[in-house]
Amino acid sequence: MSNSPSSPPDAPDTLPRGARVSDYDYDLPESRIAQHAVEPRDASRLMVVDRATGTLSHRTFRDVLDLIPAGDALVLNTTRVFRARLLGHRESGGPAEILLLRAIDATHYEAMIHPGGKLRPGRVVTIAPDFKVEIVDTTPRRTRVVRLLTTGPYEGRADLAIEQHGHIPLPPYIERADEANDASRYQTVYANTAGSVAAPTAGLHFTDELLAALDAKGVERVNVLLHVGPGTFRPISVDDPAEHVMHEEWCEVTPEAAAQLNAVRARGNKIWVVGTTGARTMETATDAHGVVQAFRGETNIFLRPPMTFRGVDHLITNFHLPKSTLIMLVAAFAGYELTMRAYEAAVEGEYRFYSYGDAMLAL
Repeated sequence: MSNSPSSPPDAPDTLPRGARVSDYDYDLPESRIAQHAVEPRDASRLMVVDRATGTLSHRTFRDVLDLIPAGDALVLNTTRVFRARLLGHRESGGPAEILLLRAIDATHYEAMIHPGGKLRPGRVVTIAPDFKVEIVDTTPRRTRVVRLLTTGPYEGRADLAIEQHGHIPLPPYIERADEANDASRYQTVYANTAGSVAAPTAGLHFTDELLAALDAKGVERVNVLLHVGPGTFRPISVDDPAEHVMHEEWCEVTPEAAAQLNAVRARGNKIWVVGTTGARTMETATDAHGVVQAFRGETNIFLRPPMTFRGVDHLITNFHLPKSTLIMLVAAFAGYELTMRAYEAAVEGEYRFYSYGDAMLAL
């Protein structure tokens, strides 16, 4: 018989709170999931979470003008959502849906499809008389490679066919079809480079007027880029975060942006990052010494406790789904206990949640 020590089967879990995915669950009434955006954009509510004091305060989003000092930098993700959701019918006449994820070349895309079991390679989905989608192959991560078949006015211009017949890919918790207003409202006012299948939603609260006022105050605006893919919102199917693999997303920090951010830090000012996508981009590009490096390529960084941030001093974000990689990112930045207390206060205070919901600022 071995005399080596072992834990009994019913030994208590010694992991700290925040170490498991299940620690990030919370109860949210369905009525708090925003189905439409508020107008104007900067009239949304803003919960200010002070990491130093642990206090929570309640403001309006346009108050960021008073909170961000002159000389600090505001980092914005300038990605643009494209009409990635294609609705059509199979050869049998049954409905089909194609969610384009990223372009491989001018006519081939990686995509998610439904119903997957009925759309094997070689099958074709008709979106419009001059626009069809052929299923070409299955990828190692079970997405599909599809080929866009265009004729007539779209021949050789799949991008035009997507723009004409595609739908804004609203997330599934917005339980309605996309409307004409979503084409602009589910888009930041500074979006300029198409490539995302979801909006960087923390940026939806900014108006042109608010950005102009921040410029006039002397806040430096710095643009970065991350094309948001479905991996950001993919449910975590394990309870150990270390076992969850993030899908890659393409991001870029130009040499000019890196130099500007390093100059801000060198003179003692702070970096305010808008959104979890901006935070992932900054942490991908920032080295162990806190120096931002130019970067262009794929990132699969998964920011979660007990990781520390190197390129973000303050974070503006929305309220995210339970047990998601996004709420774990916020907890890594603001601390687990403070983050969950803020979420509890947001539920009790009837904040609006998710993509079209209200915002949080972690100081």
